[in-house]
Amino acid sequence: QVQLAESGGGLVQAGGSLRLSCAASGRSFSNLNMGWFRQAPGKEREFVAGISRGGGSTYYADSVKGRFTISRDNTKNTVYLQMNSPKPEDTAVYYCAATWGDRYYSSYEYGFWGQGTQVTVSS
Repeated sequence: QVQLAESGGGLVQAGGSLRLSCAASGRSFSNLNMGWFRQAPGKEREFVAGISRGGGSTYYADSVKGRFTISRDNTKNTVYLQMNSPKPEDTAVYYCAATWGDRYYSSYEYGFWGQGTQVTVSS
């Protein structure tokens, strides 16, 4: 079993920066592929970024490519999402998720989810 806990959300101005963290419990973290998703009010949950178990491969939604960076530290059982130059349309609840599979873009692939952290970007 894997438990995930996000932190680092809050209010940020457009053009600023924010870093989200996701701490994982359990000894399987380094065997799991990880992802970040987000859900805005009235919208479906969408893929933001994914990272392979070793950190060597990363994947991004087109909407965040070049602005957000996903990374992980397997010694700390933590995955990060660095958000640079956020925009008001990035406002959402951000979720960390873990999967044994490799279909990063699909939320159905992920079996473990955090509780989410709110990110609000002001214009």
